Amino acid sequence: MYDGIVQELIDEFGRLPGIGPKSAQRITFHILQTPDFDVARLGHLLAEVRDKVRFCEVCGNVSEQDRCVICRDPRRSLSVICVVEDAKDVSAIERTREFRGLYHVLGGAISPIGGIGPDDLRITQLMQRLADGTVQEVILATNPNLEGEATATYLSRLLRSLEITVTRLASGLPVGGDLEYADEVTLGRAFEGRRTV
Repeated sequence: MYDGIVQELIDEFGRLPGIGPKSAQRITFHILQTPDFDVARLGHLLAEVRDKVRFCEVCGNVSEQDRCVICRDPRRSLSVICVVEDAKDVSAIERTREFRGLYHVLGGAISPIGGIGPDDLRITQLMQRLADGTVQEVILATNPNLEGEATATYLSRLLRSLEITVTRLASGLPVGGDLEYADEVTLGRAFEGRRTV
């Protein structure tokens, strides 16, 4: 425990997701011990992000404009929408350079324990996007955990009545992983998702 403002800064960093007490302490001391660390720029960027960044009116991705860079890109396929939980998932998929369609960010996943139901997500907006018949395939790219699976199941049932192909990202063994360390669910999915070589 530190005195005064140092502890306040550690506590503030510790409130951020994924940053525990030790990481918060390391960040604070990095700022204190690095003479050329531009605290004013960091503060300015934080304020600017709050003021300028919003969510895309079409897909829900982060953007500085009404529509994100992906929704504005005329080279993207309008016939495929990849549904993800959060905007950071868009970035992860974009890094693969494999997907050339559009996205739809739900803003979370169904979690009865967390008090998040279908009405708390951007599902109505997804259904509105699908209404004109342009989209031929919806890829469900929710996380392979309990909440993500519940969300994918809910969406697949909801979309069943539409004449749209609904697919789910494959899941299974990671590259470089050992079978002996894989859990039963992951190994089971790897068997279900096997393909001809």
